[in-house]
Amino acid sequence: MHRFFLLAAILGAVALSAQSLNWEGQTGVFITPLAYTAASPNHGFGEPIFAYHFLDAGPVLGYFHQASVTAGVLGRIEFGYTRTIHGDGDTAGLSPLWTSGFNTVHAKVNLVPENVAKKKWFPAISTGFVARTQVRNVGGVIADKDTSNGDLYVVASKTVTQVKHLPLVFNLGYKGTNASVFGLAGNAPGFTGRAFGAAAFVLKGPAKSTLIFGSEFAQQPRGVQNLPGAIVPTTITYAARLVPLAEHSKFNVDFGVAQAAGQIEPGVNLLARHQFALGISYGL
Repeated sequence: MHRFFLLAAILGAVALSAQSLNWEGQTGVFITPLAYTAASPNHGFGEPIFAYHFLDAGPVLGYFHQASVTAGVLGRIEFGYTRTIHGDGDTAGLSPLWTSGFNTVHAKVNLVPENVAKKKWFPAISTGFVARTQVRNVGGVIADKDTSNGDLYVVASKTVTQVKHLPLVFNLGYKGTNASVFGLAGNAPGFTGRAFGAAAFVLKGPAKSTLIFGSEFAQQPRGVQNLPGAIVPTTITYAARLVPLAEHSKFNVDFGVAQAAGQIEPGVNLLARHQFALGISYGL
């Protein structure tokens, strides 16, 4: 029994990291990056990981589809590309503020490996960036031009195996950003520091599967460029990850509920407070 839970912890860490991409294509949970990087050898490139994510953002924002590819290199680095494709909402006056989509490029470097120097309490620590181009949502539509935004972040992640029968994963980071809701609400008025984090636990599922349940938060810049008076809340998700065959964790499926934005100013309700999200990742 002890061996099973140790194995579950290891597989859970793999499922949360090496083969699982988040909303923007980073190794991560659903919306936040982990300090782990995509699997790769110490002297070369790893196999690419492909992912698709879907968010039903409601009648105002519409639908968002994310297609991502990410690869690891040298055992400590990952980089990738994501294309956001948008389906229009149907709310007169507000939905036209969201347009066709935009590009996202990201990279991450692991600075300190987990359990460095045999210290079992020490987390993995990484730094990375996200750059988004052709962003026209909200502020870009109002100004009638493409815009760009980005993030710079540092993140620490720890998989705890000492808790009997319940492997745990903790994640905490800090980023500087001028994006509003990862670019889905366009740009923020300026570059500002915001915190993000997640916690999850790992369980054995039916038919040799692994189940991971967790929640995460990502603070957002309070304002939106060219939309004076708007106040954007912290984004929160509740997610479950299924690895159908734990011993072959190249494929996994994420299900989530996202709390993005509701009443952002008097008379403006984005109706995106309890939205369904889906993610699928597959590593070659």
